[in-house]
Amino acid sequence: MTRRNATDLNHSHSFGQERKRPGESRTLIVIAVTAAMMVVEIATGILFGSMALLADGLHMASHAAALSINAFAYVYARRHAHDARFSFGTGKVNALGGFSGAVLLAVFAVMMAVESVLRLVNPVPIAFNQAIVVAVIGLVVNGLSMLILSQRDDARHGHDHGHHDHGHHHHHHDHNLRSAYLHVLADALTSFLAIFALLAAKYFGLVWMDPLMGIVGAIMVSRWSVSLLVGTSHVLLDHQAPAGIRQKVMDGIEKNGDNQVVDLHLWAVGPDIYAAIVSVATGEPRPPAYYKHLIPEDLKLVHVTVEVNRT
Repeated sequence: MTRRNATDLNHSHSFGQERKRPGESRTLIVIAVTAAMMVVEIATGILFGSMALLADGLHMASHAAALSINAFAYVYARRHAHDARFSFGTGKVNALGGFSGAVLLAVFAVMMAVESVLRLVNPVPIAFNQAIVVAVIGLVVNGLSMLILSQRDDARHGHDHGHHDHGHHHHHHDHNLRSAYLHVLADALTSFLAIFALLAAKYFGLVWMDPLMGIVGAIMVSRWSVSLLVGTSHVLLDHQAPAGIRQKVMDGIEKNGDNQVVDLHLWAVGPDIYAAIVSVATGEPRPPAYYKHLIPEDLKLVHVTVEVNRT
């Protein structure tokens, strides 16, 4: 019997994660824009003694920090894509970055709600003109950032393992990019609601509209946070892939001969890519490679293990 070292079994499990994702460059651009706006607002707030400008600058700083986590996740996943310690590559780092961003969104929503309730109970004087200018500038900056992050990526992404090349276009689940986008969207929503509330307060005396819009914004941000938490936790906890994909795997194998799929594990190992363990029972066993080729090539399965048992 020939003995093989563990190193002899090493083959690529990067599944394309070593490639620089478009979301990485977009996130870095948005961080630069946000950081520049943050510096301007903090500096002018201190210079002109405006608490509104200073507060919004610090708000921008918190979002720059959150976006930096998303950027770090991209870089880490790319640089460690070939690290053999990651059994199925670094694709889940993307989901982990998105999960972290979702937690920060939830914290942001709670802070918005608490501050808004406090202002409903104890109203504070508002410098309307300065606050409106800050909100408008924030809305423009965040609108630009949203455009940068929402650009569609039609590039094909191949994978280095397995017999499938699954680079087709429909909705890549880049949770890390979605997290960055939702942070910017939350900021834009805050600015928009603030403009609406400040105008109502300035011209119609409805001062209570300002904290009320803060509560509305907090509710919407919390909903986005929950949605992102659910999506990313499914990936991190190896939730089974969508039923439609599982059914196509079973149909592909069972439509030939007397094959029967008796056990199937199908889970995400990265943004919109999957690994599978399939147990097949058949009266005429064939090599595992035969059953792998029966699986449709458009399902983005990058790592397939087949067990064959005679019935």
